[in-house]
Amino acid sequence: MNWSINWYDLFRGLHIVAVIAWMAGLLYLPRLFIYHIKHTDVTAVTDVFKVMERNLLRLIMNPAMIAVWIFGIALIVIHVRDLEGWKFFQEPWFIVKELGIVGITGYHHFLAVRFKKLQRGEPIGTESFWRKINEIPFVLAIIMVLAVTLQFGQN
Repeated sequence: MNWSINWYDLFRGLHIVAVIAWMAGLLYLPRLFIYHIKHTDVTAVTDVFKVMERNLLRLIMNPAMIAVWIFGIALIVIHVRDLEGWKFFQEPWFIVKELGIVGITGYHHFLAVRFKKLQRGEPIGTESFWRKINEIPFVLAIIMVLAVTLQFGQN
């Protein structure tokens, strides 16, 4: 029995699991903001949302984002070292994926800043605003998944 580890497949699987956890948080935190904003006049309710938001961001979203980046970089290192070298960095699909990652990471930090403001009792926008903006990570995820699976523009 061969127990050697295929590090690329292991890291790819862990990367996917981390992406799922991160995306769940990115989609759920704005929903919590909506309910929090809706009930700003009821302290007992907003206190519960403050705890939920803090736990989601600090215990799920931040660690998942870090894991996505770590496993993603590990996949790149293995890919460069063992597979195709650096040439895939110039492929359109990879460029689209990296732009998407930068966009989603920026969105994550945008949410984190709004979280801190909301925790201090400062306004962060309307329910309508958060209902609209909530779709951003999902659209970026669709674009990135299609870019990676289709690998368009590959030479």
